[in-house]
Amino acid sequence: MRILYIDTSSSYLYSGIIEDNKLISEIKEEFGQSLSEVALPKIVSMFKKNEIEPNQIDKIIVVNGPGSFTGIRIGITIAKVYSWSLNIPITTITSLEAMMLSSENNTYKVPVIDARRNYVFGAIYDSENRQILQPQHIKIADLKQKMSTLNEYIVITNNEDLEEDFENIERYNPNILKIVEYFKDKDAINPHAVNPEYLKLTEAEESKMN
Repeated sequence: MRILYIDTSSSYLYSGIIEDNKLISEIKEEFGQSLSEVALPKIVSMFKKNEIEPNQIDKIIVVNGPGSFTGIRIGITIAKVYSWSLNIPITTITSLEAMMLSSENNTYKVPVIDARRNYVFGAIYDSENRQILQPQHIKIADLKQKMSTLNEYIVITNNEDLEEDFENIERYNPNILKIVEYFKDKDAINPHAVNPEYLKLTEAEESKMN
């Protein structure tokens, strides 16, 4: 079984191909503002390098947020068009789940992504990867208050700057094989139902409400 993994929820492209429980190729590169231009060509190049045809993929796992509004849409668009055009099963996971699973720390895991204005996207998982606090858009002060009740924890960042300092920080280095293995049996969904999970309104939407 071959599975394609795509994550463009930050300024990085994280992508990989897993075949029969083995990681055969991966991309972990920061592209910043050029991510929209290079993401698809980089993925196509990965296929060619490994002599795999697009129709030889059995499933797609794509990160649908939270994170960069623009970045999320890039990966979602690539995955949806690919899935729909070739009738390949697709499923989604959150960026916070991917960050949590990639940590090697056996303690409480607190993945956080800066959301500006004293907010973050965050969640809390225990050492068995069970969800303690669901992914949400949360004030930093409120998240820190919840973290204060934990005996021991590690804060995982997505390698982008945070407005406020946290203790016990671990930089995100995605373990693509581990992520895919964990979610490979997650139910597939209709590609038209694959949508970004921003966890908050866009600035344009917020402006309309004010």
